[in-house]
Amino acid sequence: MRCVPFLFLISALSVSWSRPHDSTISHEMVNSINKANTTWRAGHNFNNVDYSYLKRLCGTMLKGPKLPVMVQYAEDIRLPPNFDAREQWPYCPTLKEIRDQGSCGSCWAFGAAEAISDRICIHSIGKLTTEISAQDLLTCCDSCGMGCNGGYPSAAWDFWTNEGLVSGGLYNSHIGCRPYSIEPCEHHVNGTRPPCTGEGGETPSCDKKCEPGYSLPYNQDKHFGKQSYSVPSDEKQIMTELFKYGPVEGAFTVYEDFLLYKSGVYQHVRGSAVGGHAIKILGWGEENNTPYWLAANSWNTDWGENGFFKILRGVDHCGIESEIVAGIPK
Repeated sequence: MRCVPFLFLISALSVSWSRPHDSTISHEMVNSINKANTTWRAGHNFNNVDYSYLKRLCGTMLKGPKLPVMVQYAEDIRLPPNFDAREQWPYCPTLKEIRDQGSCGSCWAFGAAEAISDRICIHSIGKLTTEISAQDLLTCCDSCGMGCNGGYPSAAWDFWTNEGLVSGGLYNSHIGCRPYSIEPCEHHVNGTRPPCTGEGGETPSCDKKCEPGYSLPYNQDKHFGKQSYSVPSDEKQIMTELFKYGPVEGAFTVYEDFLLYKSGVYQHVRGSAVGGHAIKILGWGEENNTPYWLAANSWNTDWGENGFFKILRGVDHCGIESEIVAGIPK
């Protein structure tokens, strides 16, 4: 479903719809969004970055192969008006974690690895706090797509079920079997990380071995899913899935204004489509009478609300409710 701007804003924002590539980080776009007085505030998350890098961040291929649909029986569940998985399962540290995909279109792998990590902890009632390796999924799942050049969330969850995934933390963390090997880049002019460019290089190789010093061999570190499935594009079904089992992976169309999100409940105001993007959804609520999904991005903590964001709930905005996938750990 295409993301439609507010009708009352169309006339006010009809100027400059054709944009140069640097409009994604322009003061003019930030000011026009904020003057529109919509449900969210814009600001500069990316300075001095290549537009090719911003496009590369959106590495999810939408409307791909589908997993079997799992329908939840929600008649007897009283869903609260607000829900945050971080508060529901406070003993699961991965729920609070924001990762950084670097200059690689690996969001499809990150959304899956993050939600799977959370679900392993929730399913074990906190006994297992494993960080599932986005690196293992990105590099070893041939059926998932094209690695850093894009992939399918549904295939990622299917791979976890059939082939298993090892552990692995953030870049240079030395946590788990296969930590992420692609370095974070600097969204802002002043910083210690390298600059963000669209030249992320090739997808790293599928090395079926753990880094030196890890306690287990690769094959013994595998974690498997019992089943993986699609969640119906229905608000109550998605809420029930979150409430019962924990975070899910979602995907949607990113428009240029989303790159400028700072706070509030995002809904598309202006700008062209950048690409498909996958994220982790971990809750819901209302802000100033506007219903939202709470989600974790993989663009580091200096983007949005410390790496998290809210997006309009209940109307399949930008397709956010059409691509929900999840699964149950073994």
